[in-house]
Parts: sequence; structure tokens; C-alpha cells
Amino acid sequence: MAALSKSIPHNCYEIGHTWHPSCRVSFLQITGGALEESLKIYAPLYLIAAILRKRKLDYYLHKLLPEILQSASFLTANGALYMAFFCILRRGLLTIYMANLVLLFCITAAMYMFFFRCKDGLKGFTFSALRFIVGKEEIPTHSFSPEAAYAKVEQKREQHKEKPRRMNMIGLVRKFVDSICKHGPRHRCCKHYEDNCFSYCIKGFIRMFSVGYLIQCCLRIPSAFRHLFTQPSRLLSLFYNKENFQLGAFLGSFVSIYKGTSCFLRWIRNLDDELHAIIAGFLAGISMMFYKSTTISMYLASKLVETMYFKGIEAGKVPYFPHADTIIYSISTAICFQAAVMEVQTLRPSYWKFLLRLTKGKFAVMNRKVLDVFGTGASKHFQDFIPRLDPRYTTVTPELPTEFS
Repeated sequence: MAALSKSIPHNCYEIGHTWHPSCRVSFLQITGGALEESLKIYAPLYLIAAILRKRKLDYYLHKLLPEILQSASFLTANGALYMAFFCILRRGLLTIYMANLVLLFCITAAMYMFFFRCKDGLKGFTFSALRFIVGKEEIPTHSFSPEAAYAKVEQKREQHKEKPRRMNMIGLVRKFVDSICKHGPRHRCCKHYEDNCFSYCIKGFIRMFSVGYLIQCCLRIPSAFRHLFTQPSRLLSLFYNKENFQLGAFLGSFVSIYKGTSCFLRWIRNLDDELHAIIAGFLAGISMMFYKSTTISMYLASKLVETMYFKGIEAGKVPYFPHADTIIYSISTAICFQAAVMEVQTLRPSYWKFLLRLTKGKFAVMNRKVLDVFGTGASKHFQDFIPRLDPRYTTVTPELPTEFS
């Protein structure tokens, strides 16, 4: 058991910023590295989101850059301020263990899809994102009648007859799917008027698989082009990479399972009910097995709690606490950073790699051997590392690296 009541005589240079004795210089180095990595993360993310949401030119000229800088400064503060307060306080919180990833995502997806189906259940970006993923056919209320929908379908068919469709790759795939599912059944409660239920699920899978594949390809473009001249063969990994297919399989299977389950429940119950979304969303959450991401699961779960909390405030069921979301986030971040220092082995490797990237590798050069006195196994994965410390700035005579001993 960790003996956290013990104390050690070492200063913050001997434990934390072992690469430089100055707290101020170390803070600036961490801040600069974190800002650079944050911009690399958020710049393409916001640009892709703006393209998918079909933003107008005014957004790109006046709002895109401020939003990127705002999010980048937020992430930069996470890394930089931790080092600052490490020097000020040299104390943290105990770590906690994360819940089962897939089960958590299943529960989260079930509640999100239920709120999506309910009137005024979700608003803003969350509602728009889910409508893009699963389609407007799964929204109970529509601004158009079934008759109008059938009229649109007939109009499209007439246009196809008048003008031959160009037979590109997408057209061939669509024709193949249509030929398989041409005469399939569709329940009267289903609102996917152009397709039968089977075709509806298959097309949903193909569409979101393509979106996931393209997103992952776009995210890999900067790293692939860095090796354009030195290792041209690495460009192939831009298109043929396991992660590309994993994200595509995750999104595609989520949509197809959700739509398939919804159609199945409409068939056996002979009605369209918002409660179907709970079952369909929970089963669709199994798709997380294709793309296990703690970041996605924990982020969506935290946003769900936030959504339910504010709905409780609107209903007058729970009290309002000013800045509660900020306090919860701060505590959660402190716990994760504490684990990164005291018990790296409890973190997921992907999150540890992210922290190393955010701090330009400086998180790995902390002097964790002096922290073993607390009983957490802090140096378990750093047995061979001994920092090169300047004795002029230490309170305890430093241990020399192997090559100097």
C-alpha cells in the first residue's frame, strides 16, 4: 500500500524538471512544446469539422482561427500549469482506475441515442453530429410528410431516367447494393422511404465506413508527407493502415447495428418508439471493440453526465453549482496527471504516449526513483534512467549515471 504520508527532501528540480534547474525555463519549455503539439492536433480537427459542416467563408475568415487558438490554449494549459504547480506544491492526488471501456460506451451510446430520439433531448453540435452519423430518418418528427417524401423519391427516379448516371466507383457500389436489396421489405413505421430495411443498414455502413476511413487518412497526411523524400514507401501507409480500417469499421458498424436494431424493433412491436433507441444504442456500442479509445469513451461519458445534469437543472430536480464542470474537470485532470507521475503502469499506453507528445518527451525524464518511497512503483518502467543533475542546485547529492559511476 502506498505510504503517501512520508516525505522526501528532494526539490522540484531533482524530481520534476530534471532537464533544467530553472523552474521558469522549464515551464516555458513545456508551454512551447505543448502549444506546438496542440496546434497540430486542433488545426486539422477544426478544419475537417468546418468542411463537414459546410461552413461559409465568413467562418473561415473570422471564427476558425480564434476557435483553434482557444482549444489549443486550453490543452496547452493542461501540460504547462501542471509543471508550474508541481514546482509550487509538489503534492498530488491518488489515482483511480477506469471502468470497462466497451460497457461504458454502450451505456453512453444508449442514453445519447435516447435523448437524440426525444423531442428537445439534444441541441446544438451534439444533435447535428448524431443526425449526420445515423441520418435524419431516425428522428421521430420531420418537417415533411410521408407523401412529400414519396414525391421526392419519384422525382429523383424521373431525373435518373432522363439523365444516365455516371458509372464511377461509388455508382457501381450503389448499383450493386440496389440490385441485392431491390425488392426487400420495409415496415410502415420506417421513414427510410427510398430503401428497404436491409439496404438501409448496408448503405449506412458503407457511408460511415468511408467517412471514418477518410478522416483517419487525413489525420495521417502530415506525418506521411514528412517522409515523402526519405522514405517514399511510407506513403502507402496513408491509405493502407490498420487504424484507417478500424475507425471505419467502428463508425460503420455503429450505424448499421443501430439502424438494424431499430428496424427490427419496429417490425416486432409494430410501432416507432423512442425507447427503441436505448436498446439500439446499447447494442451499437459494441462497435467500440473495433476501435478501442479511452479518449472517445470517457469524453462522451463526461459530456453525457453534463447533459443530464443541466437537464436536471432545467427540470428543477437538481441544484445548480456555479462552475461545477470546471471543478470536475480539474479534479479528473489532477488524478490522471498524478497517475502519470506516481503509477505510470496504470495509464493506458495511448494516453501515456499523448502526454509524452504534449510535453516533448519531458514527462519521461522525471526522477521517479526517489518517489519509490511512497510504495506506488513509480520507477517500475524507468529502472535504467538516472537524471544528470547539477550538484549546485540539489539538496541531496545526486546519484551519478552509470557511465560516470
